[in-house]
Amino acid sequence: MTLLGQLRLLWWRKMLETLRAPVWVVMGLTTPLLYLALFAPLLRRLGGGPGFAHGGVLDTFIPGILVLMAFGSGMGAGWIVIDEVRTGVIERLRVTPVSRFALLLGSVLRDVVTFVVPALVVVVVSIPFGYHPHTAGTVLLLVLLCLVVAVTSAWSAALGITLRDIGSLAAVVTGLQLPLTLLSGILLPLSLAPGWLRGLAHVDPLYYAVQASRHLSAGDVADVAVATGFLVIAALAALTLVWATRCYRAATA
Repeated sequence: MTLLGQLRLLWWRKMLETLRAPVWVVMGLTTPLLYLALFAPLLRRLGGGPGFAHGGVLDTFIPGILVLMAFGSGMGAGWIVIDEVRTGVIERLRVTPVSRFALLLGSVLRDVVTFVVPALVVVVVSIPFGYHPHTAGTVLLLVLLCLVVAVTSAWSAALGITLRDIGSLAAVVTGLQLPLTLLSGILLPLSLAPGWLRGLAHVDPLYYAVQASRHLSAGDVADVAVATGFLVIAALAALTLVWATRCYRAATA
């Protein structure tokens, strides 16, 4: 069977698992909607201030929430892999000629799909509240965020199949998740932050995704922040997928 055929089968297997437990997709949608309902109103008086030059508060806030959704969408991959190791799924796949890259990418693509659908719902729901997304920019924004999902999903899956322990995985993920999200300026633009914090943010790859997302949402497709965001995230996605594939090969050798 070709790589594409293997990928299709493995992706559909993962999608069937998701369809059997849609509650996780619903729960993933609940968090951004709660931010929209309970946190966004607190920002109304900041409109027109630093970092809100592109338009209303939601035009800055919603792209950040979409990045937060993308970042979190792939994080559960490691827990799923550990469960598959414990239930013998990975052991059974070891004796098959299936590509380890297809095995990884099937899971990644499932996470991409389960991100895109809730993300579109959030965009549509936000429009009546004052969000003004640029159509073409939003399409590119979703492409960029799919790469973010690929990074987090592959990274989490690689950690899961390497560590094979839920406690260890949780320690690594939670230890990195909070500083990465805080430094990226997801909830509030970093133009409100002191200089040292703005400088420190440049070591955070998620920061470039947030900056690019806000420009894309506003229609500033040609802005240098957009090109920088795509370059940083695409390069990180490629490196992460290569590393994760090697982890899969080593674990299933």
